[in-house]
Amino acid sequence: MPSVRRLPRGPAVAITIVAAVALACAGCSAPSAPSRPSTGPGRPAISRAGSGTAAPGAGVPSALLTPAQLRTAYDLWPLYARGIDGKGQTIVIVVPFGSPVIRPDLQRFDASFGLPAPPSFRVITPAGPVPPGTGQERETSAVEATLDVDWSHAIAPAASIVLVETPTAEIEGATGFAQIVQAERYVLRHHLGGVISMSLGATEQTFASKAQLLSFRAAFQLAAQPAYRVTVLASTGDYGATGFTYNTKGLYHRDVVGWPASDPLVTAVGGTRMFLTGSGSRIRPDIGWMGSGGGPSSVFARPAYQDGPVTGGMRGIPDISMDASCLSPVALHVGGATGSWGPECGTSLSSPLFAGIVALADQVAGHPLGLINPALYRMAAAHDRGIVDVTAGRNGGTFTVGTSQFTVRGFTAGPGYDLVTGLGTVDARYFVPELAKAAG
Repeated sequence: MPSVRRLPRGPAVAITIVAAVALACAGCSAPSAPSRPSTGPGRPAISRAGSGTAAPGAGVPSALLTPAQLRTAYDLWPLYARGIDGKGQTIVIVVPFGSPVIRPDLQRFDASFGLPAPPSFRVITPAGPVPPGTGQERETSAVEATLDVDWSHAIAPAASIVLVETPTAEIEGATGFAQIVQAERYVLRHHLGGVISMSLGATEQTFASKAQLLSFRAAFQLAAQPAYRVTVLASTGDYGATGFTYNTKGLYHRDVVGWPASDPLVTAVGGTRMFLTGSGSRIRPDIGWMGSGGGPSSVFARPAYQDGPVTGGMRGIPDISMDASCLSPVALHVGGATGSWGPECGTSLSSPLFAGIVALADQVAGHPLGLINPALYRMAAAHDRGIVDVTAGRNGGTFTVGTSQFTVRGFTAGPGYDLVTGLGTVDARYFVPELAKAAG
């Protein structure tokens, strides 16, 4: 199978999961991973009254999930009917290098699915201009930028978007984070948006020291201050309970997690697999995705908001989860006029999807909500209807790296909080007003 686009972490490596145990459902088979799904059986065209509901345009593979399907699956239509569509809000996407063809790709996405253009779409480079370059690294960054922009926009179509491009590759603990922090501090100081989404990360153990990792927290600490109150989100990673080593040529043979998702000031967004009809209705409940990054931090102690649901003394991730599975991939067009449509998946999708949800909640509240993690855990404790528990799935498996094979046991999803999907996923009709109230 073709390789799936992953969190940007440096050179591609030959890694597969040969005996995954993540798909806890009768009749499901585990795919090799990381892998990009091939086009499967066709789905009926989507047609529904209202914006963003057009049948996919020419060239969109029929097996790939569309905005209309995810809007149905996450119960967003009742919110849109009430005018809750992100109006007046701004989503900030941070991606090393970004994409030189992001504008035509967004226009193609919008035209294909009947979506309005964002009220405002800006591309900024506050940490310095992106240097000229080509190759796999730049192609990966372009896909990442397009995925994040398109799918946050699909969830909150009336929100403005700021794409923040940084000039240095993010490669584990080696490079990139100083520029990311600089760029995010600029965004915060200039009040450019209410929610920041990062589909990037580095295994905690790849930083030179705990002190080095902690030195990159300045933007998150600023975001949490009352004067800013910006929500910061990060993907948990695409290799289940393990992650890349420092040289990016292999994986750890034990449970590890990535930062910034592991930071208590960040909302960690993990992944699920969805089972949907052509209209977007669920055939069965979501399960935890085999690649969903999750586990206990080795750096951060368990924050007070996780007392009770999280066992052990360390911060657990994820906090919440959205679609990420390569068996429930979304459609994406990348490459401008000479580009093409293809399937995309991973927690790089989960974070921008949830960024759109947060933008809707910001609109209901009338202001940015800031650090939402304490509110999420209060909502779960109160059994609020908007948090939907995910009770099946695993994020462990047997990996082959080159000629070496090893197993990382990982974790199992179950009732309540777990280290695969966190508190679960969302029913937006209820979740959005509940979050606005709990965090407001």
